[in-house]
Amino acid sequence: MILPRLRTNLDFMPSPVEDRPGLLIRDTFHYSDTTLIIPPLLVHGLEFFDGVRTDLDLHAELTRLTGQLDMGEAARHLAEALRKAGFLEDETYAEMKAKRQREFAESPVREPAHAGSAYPDELDPLRTVMQRYLDRPSSDQPGLLGIAAPHVSPEGGWQSYRAAYRSLTPELKDRTFVVLGTSHYGQPDKFGLTRKAYRTPYGETLTDPALVNELATQPAALMEDYCHAVEHSIEFQVLFLQAIYGPDIKVLPLLCGSFGRSIYQGGAPEDDEGVHRFLGTLGEIAAREDKRLFWVLGIDMAHMGARYGDDFIAHAGRDEMQAVEARDASRIERMNLGDSRGFWDLVKENQDDLKWCGSSPIYTFLKAVPQARGTLQRYEQWNIDDHSVVSFAGVSFSS
Repeated sequence: MILPRLRTNLDFMPSPVEDRPGLLIRDTFHYSDTTLIIPPLLVHGLEFFDGVRTDLDLHAELTRLTGQLDMGEAARHLAEALRKAGFLEDETYAEMKAKRQREFAESPVREPAHAGSAYPDELDPLRTVMQRYLDRPSSDQPGLLGIAAPHVSPEGGWQSYRAAYRSLTPELKDRTFVVLGTSHYGQPDKFGLTRKAYRTPYGETLTDPALVNELATQPAALMEDYCHAVEHSIEFQVLFLQAIYGPDIKVLPLLCGSFGRSIYQGGAPEDDEGVHRFLGTLGEIAAREDKRLFWVLGIDMAHMGARYGDDFIAHAGRDEMQAVEARDASRIERMNLGDSRGFWDLVKENQDDLKWCGSSPIYTFLKAVPQARGTLQRYEQWNIDDHSVVSFAGVSFSS
């Protein structure tokens, strides 16, 4: 029997469970709620799930690795566990995917995907945590039109979140918050939209339907993009905005897919006609609506170390990460100067070996609001695990 392909859109990482070593696999799209830990002996067998090789090939390989002839049951168990989890490209996965996408399409709201894990799912504990994150005097910056904050776990990046959000003042409450988030799982050169209100333990946001409808006419727009259902880069910004202004803020949530074609093949992102037209329309909206809008970027920066495919162990502020900090600073400088071309030239260096997952929202913002000038409020590097580091910052933008 030919073994189905293992899905390529899964999240793989070393098992964090001390007494269960191996490879942890989970579904970034939440089509499946299952998390599997594959024991070290069976990890090599995963490559046999390629749509070409068979269960007999897998059995033979496990026999070769162990020297034991009775590995047929282990091979069958591995295949069955992957199938039930929805981790193979088969009918089980197709049914799970269709069900989740249908549920999202039919839901009137975007339910919180990370409550109870990245932040408390009950209101009183959430208020206590957010008060700790935001407990600092505000900063009065003339002509403030936007901020950039991390989208890393709030507990890991709360000081940079606070550095950005402390710039916000009470009179901004009635603006439409254009939240540009990284689309970690979305299509490249596409922009994900939704008309759904974002729900958190604070309550539900409002959505600006007229602006959503205007952008939805563009060929690069994906309407009711399922990525909104699982993406954290906008959810965390909504959480901080609601903590400051209350639940019923008006939001235009916009997920920015990667500009991978430009990074790997050269040229500017807007050399793609769809991207060009979308950025043009967003720029027209920005100029027309002007101070009725406030821009919020949910961005992280460099991703370095073993977790992200590098051949070194990364330590925040040390060794290789000192050079990363200098390169981050150069990109931040171009961003703060409003130099979209200079910023993107740095991103394209070595096909973005720094792996800045926030580069597309930043570029989108710089093209839509070219008069924006940034001020770095805080820069951080954080060990997301013992071998890997994410960098991020809090930035405020004014005209």
